[in-house]
Amino acid sequence: MKRAFIVVLAVSVVFGWAACGSAARKYSQGVDDTKVVVGNSAATSGPYAPVGVPFLAGIEAYVEMVNAGGGIDGRKIVFNHITDDEFDPAKGKAALANLVEDEKVFAIVGHFGTPVVAATVEDLKEYGIPAVYFATGIGQLYADNAKTNAEGYNIFPVQPIYITEGRIMVAYAAGKFNAKKIGIIYTNDDAGVNLYHGATAQIKETGGLEAVTAQVTAGTADVSAAVTTMKNANVDFVIVASIQGTMPTIVKELAAQSVNRDCITTYVNEALAMSEAVVNDIKGKFDVYTLGWVEYADKSALDLYVKWAPERYAMNIYAQTGWIAGHFFCEGLRRLEGKDITWESYMAALENGGPIKNPFGGVISYSNGKRRGTQEMHLSKAVPVSEKWPSGWELVFPLASVDSLLGKK
Repeated sequence: MKRAFIVVLAVSVVFGWAACGSAARKYSQGVDDTKVVVGNSAATSGPYAPVGVPFLAGIEAYVEMVNAGGGIDGRKIVFNHITDDEFDPAKGKAALANLVEDEKVFAIVGHFGTPVVAATVEDLKEYGIPAVYFATGIGQLYADNAKTNAEGYNIFPVQPIYITEGRIMVAYAAGKFNAKKIGIIYTNDDAGVNLYHGATAQIKETGGLEAVTAQVTAGTADVSAAVTTMKNANVDFVIVASIQGTMPTIVKELAAQSVNRDCITTYVNEALAMSEAVVNDIKGKFDVYTLGWVEYADKSALDLYVKWAPERYAMNIYAQTGWIAGHFFCEGLRRLEGKDITWESYMAALENGGPIKNPFGGVISYSNGKRRGTQEMHLSKAVPVSEKWPSGWELVFPLASVDSLLGKK
């Protein structure tokens, strides 16, 4: 079905160009002289609705802002959220087919949720449609030198990918904590395994570092053997490559076995509940750090978001990430003002037009086939909740890349 669709699309686009003459503008599906149609599906009911609903509101707010200013190159953005996929892979696949084949959107913007993205990323590659921003960090989105859509050329992640994050964890361990022997305790799920792969790849590339690794089952209550491995190896630093269900268990066991080495964990754990779960156990022994990728150093960017976002989402992180998704998509269009708007030209603009600034911190480069998501992350430390640090996390180092942390240009 998808291959047939692609062939029909290619024939129809070429025919349209020829019929309009050599001076005519060239458009892929979803684009004409007045509009650019994009879309996605997301969970708007069930347990993930508190994430999906504000995320969509953030995209819609950005689109509203752009359209109120006349659009981009005279074209309004039409955001077509067609369905509640309920975080269900089968419904997500059906929604994607509908968007591309029936609704004929120009791009997918804000592809939502780990199970849906995992089930559809190969479909996206086969369609060849540009896909900007993914609300997940799964390793299937990562590419270092993509040249074809099969390799992920048409995939443009923004949110942190666990593989990239694992690399940044090692850069912090070596560059800021002078660690040489780095312990990695990782869960056997997608998050843990991909963090592990990124971390071990960076250890190998950096040189002069040693990895000590141990895998645990996600959600297990017994991580004692893995922690004993770290203790016996006398590691300098520990990467806790686990999301919320298992991270506190690992940290508590490190404290119980007196493995008093500072730790770092994924941005997913930068939550009040995670800080509260460990601060009493680690007090006076070691510190637990987490990465993060959203910050508000540019007050004007935050003020602009607050102006356009629904009031109830003024400081909602999920709505802010939807705003970021809208921003990255529109930056590609801005680079095509006065030019043809095709899938190929749009992807080339993102690829070759230089890094794109995240309105809430950092830049992302897609040059030379890099599909790594966020490439700069900050460092926060778990602290007791206070008026100054109500989240339980204190920012201790600003956004930094692997190269800057390791002293490279």
